[in-house]
Amino acid sequence: MADSDATTTRLVLIRHGESIVTVNRVIGGHRTCSGLSDLGRRQADRLCERLAATSELSADVLIASNFPRAIETADVIAPAFAGLSMVIDEGFGEHDPGPEIDGMSFEAYVDKFGRPDWSDPHVEVFPGGETIAAFHARVGSALQATIAAHQGATVVISCHGGVIDASFRQLLRAPTTGAFELHTLNTSVTEFVSVGSGDWRLQRYNDVAHLHGLPSETPRAEPAPL
Repeated sequence: MADSDATTTRLVLIRHGESIVTVNRVIGGHRTCSGLSDLGRRQADRLCERLAATSELSADVLIASNFPRAIETADVIAPAFAGLSMVIDEGFGEHDPGPEIDGMSFEAYVDKFGRPDWSDPHVEVFPGGETIAAFHARVGSALQATIAAHQGATVVISCHGGVIDASFRQLLRAPTTGAFELHTLNTSVTEFVSVGSGDWRLQRYNDVAHLHGLPSETPRAEPAPL
């Protein structure tokens, strides 16, 4: 659990529940995101039940990205925080694939552009979309603004796997790409705690104790036969 010092800031990053776009193997940006799958809602319900039962998070602020899957997840877990009002911050949105790629199937993307190479943060992997460098700069700005506005508070953020990866690299001063790879699970809890002088400690990562007994994923749609 976190330090009891009132000056300690806690950032709790929760990845949204399983999304419909993931099940359908679609690159779902904010334009085409269609919310949670049935399993995704069950995952979020489980997390809400856990948080209500344990009172392990006394949240002061509840933020969601502007993606329906993140908003829906935050809406499901909000009752565990005594109905805390949700704030939507598009700065915590997932890597934007741009209008041409948003909604495209992964197979169609690979057929047209080849498999993505994430090694260079300045390469436009999604034509017309964000580079990794631009994405990380956006997430970093959102983090710094949130930290400055909520010193000493516990901030819960319903966001995305890419945002959690970017937050690791920003808060722990790790390289933008490479060195490690994260596989952040749906509705997992990741927590950072401030330790002074702008430094942060990773308190927990990928905590999904509430998902015991649930399927790991919904069977994904297969590409249509040619």
